[in-house]
Amino acid sequence: MDQHFTPRAAQARLAAAEIDEGLRSYMLSVYNYMGLALALTGLTAYVVALSPSAMALIFGTPLKWVVMLAPLGFVFYLSARIHKMSLSAAQLTFWAFAVVMGLSLASIFYVFTGTSIARVFFITAATFGAMSLYGYTTKRDLTAWGSFLFMGLIGIIVAGLVNIFLMSSGLQFLISIVGVGIFVGLTAYDTQAIKEEYYAYDSPEVATRKAIYGALRLYLDFINLFIMLLQLFGQQRD
Repeated sequence: MDQHFTPRAAQARLAAAEIDEGLRSYMLSVYNYMGLALALTGLTAYVVALSPSAMALIFGTPLKWVVMLAPLGFVFYLSARIHKMSLSAAQLTFWAFAVVMGLSLASIFYVFTGTSIARVFFITAATFGAMSLYGYTTKRDLTAWGSFLFMGLIGIIVAGLVNIFLMSSGLQFLISIVGVGIFVGLTAYDTQAIKEEYYAYDSPEVATRKAIYGALRLYLDFINLFIMLLQLFGQQRD
């Protein structure tokens, strides 16, 4: 009897098909959370930018430091606690993070023209999509990229902090160039890592928490890539 038609072979193919379908559903959930978070961030930033009083309140007072640092606090909190939080708390915290990030990004509408922001957004989306697709489909193990990308990320963070005091346009340009490379790499790396974290027999609640955390990682890759590209190609207002 042809082994391809044995009950055991048929069961193996059926199990592989179920895992593949489950993986597609899981990754779609990750991208949906990420996409909705980006939409919420963009809408928040745009609405706040339309209100001079809101902009004055946020960026004309010490409150700006709270708004600028709050997203980082959300990232640390979600990263440390998401697997212990209830599903509703994890979702609420994730959406709150997207709103706070929108508040912190509202200032870009005062610095850059709307046309250049839209142009850079579509460039970012195309670049992100291509690299995320690569990370999802490649058979190459990208694990080795992790340490290199993490060291590069630490480097641009330190350089960015130093440049707050130096205010060097040359250094900012270099940070943006290197940052684009790092976040392009992280997009592929994180996509592959999120894919490999999928487990077919996770409970729906565990799978959703994993999807939210995966969405957070890809969201941060997208936002940071967008900011770096905006620094390079954004047209500033007169």
